[in-house]
Amino acid sequence: MMDSQVFQSFSTYATIVILKMMLMSPLTSYFRLTRKVFANPEDTKFVSSAGDKKLVRTDPDVERVRRCHQNDLENIIPFVVVGLLYALTEPELSAALLHFRLFAGSRIFHTFAYVAALPQPSRGLSWMLGMLVTFSMAYRVLSTVLFL
Repeated sequence: MMDSQVFQSFSTYATIVILKMMLMSPLTSYFRLTRKVFANPEDTKFVSSAGDKKLVRTDPDVERVRRCHQNDLENIIPFVVVGLLYALTEPELSAALLHFRLFAGSRIFHTFAYVAALPQPSRGLSWMLGMLVTFSMAYRVLSTVLFL
């Protein structure tokens, strides 16, 4: 299996989008620290020795990054599961690369569009492209190995 170029490609692009998703946590922390906005009273000790309760609040920028991270969780995890099953169906390398590259590109652009607050439909279209890629791979899996 590790000799399969499709599996190697999947592993590469899955790792890229998983790392991108994992980087959303430090980005959230960065926004929390720079905006002095915290979720819990004990977290305020980073900027105030008194544990200032006024710092426990929400901020539009922090919430934007959190929603982007949530969207990643909702889309990247299904891609990884379906993509693995897709790679096991032994698709053509060119078709697999197209799927993997489109998904990774759409998620990277989606994050940029979300965090930078680009006007719609930029974010919506990038989300839709990623979903279509995942559904396309799922169709291939079901049409190849359907045992109902």
